[in-house]
Amino acid sequence: MMPAPNRPTLAAAALLGASAVMLGAFGAHALRSSLGAQQLGWWQTATQYQLAHAIALLVIAILPYRRAPLAAWCMALGTIVFSGTLYLMALGLPRWLGAITPVGGLLLIAGWLMLGWGALERDGSTVR
Repeated sequence: MMPAPNRPTLAAAALLGASAVMLGAFGAHALRSSLGAQQLGWWQTATQYQLAHAIALLVIAILPYRRAPLAAWCMALGTIVFSGTLYLMALGLPRWLGAITPVGGLLLIAGWLMLGWGALERDGSTVR
């Protein structure tokens, strides 16, 4: 029997996924003529990472690992910081935001490592 999904993680996945699709469409249609190639590249990278991690959160929502909630928090916050700073830079906000972007990337990496750690723990499952 499949465990009950973690509802907050599932909700975060849905919100990140829906907003990734909306922001991707906005970038492809509304911003294409007003942004340069570099800015459009940042926008595209932001939406790709956001959608990929929304899907990862969907998976995490059903995993019974004890570390799954921590992995979810790292990925959700990492996505907001990583993609958010890229969106803001693409829209013309200061480029010093690029110094914050790697913090989001580190949180994404931490989320994946937490997920892997949870998978390797002998008794890492928990009841949700």
